Amino acid sequence: MSEHKANIDWQRTSEAFTYPEYNREHRWSFESGIEVQASAATSYLGSPDCVDPEEAFVAAVASCHMLTFLAICARKGLVVDAYRDSAVGYLEKNPAGRLAITHVELSPKITFENGELPAESLEHLHHQAHEQCFIANSVRTAVSVRP
Repeated sequence: MSEHKANIDWQRTSEAFTYPEYNREHRWSFESGIEVQASAATSYLGSPDCVDPEEAFVAAVASCHMLTFLAICARKGLVVDAYRDSAVGYLEKNPAGRLAITHVELSPKITFENGELPAESLEHLHHQAHEQCFIANSVRTAVSVRP
């Protein structure tokens, strides 16, 4: 149905190429012209001034959920004024003993034009958003919503 592309560019800047010494900084570039400075997480010797792949994964899950939620609300005539989320991804060993983002917890705070929705209605909208989210449908990571 569609293709989504990213270019990843890395160049060695260290004299030695050993695990503790090689640089982790690299660039993600997209067809839109946007470039993002990326690196490994700081716990894996990356730069704290860059986005790491794990952060980007959590952002992608949260962003896709939000965009799907907004689309559902728009189709139902529910006007959303603001949507803020503080998503957290948990890197830990999965059942196979491999490190993985095993769970992403979303904590959206939503402001509707006409005031708050009943908790049950909000929960149903989030359930629909999760079921229809492209990213959630693409990964094994558990995703939960705690409004």
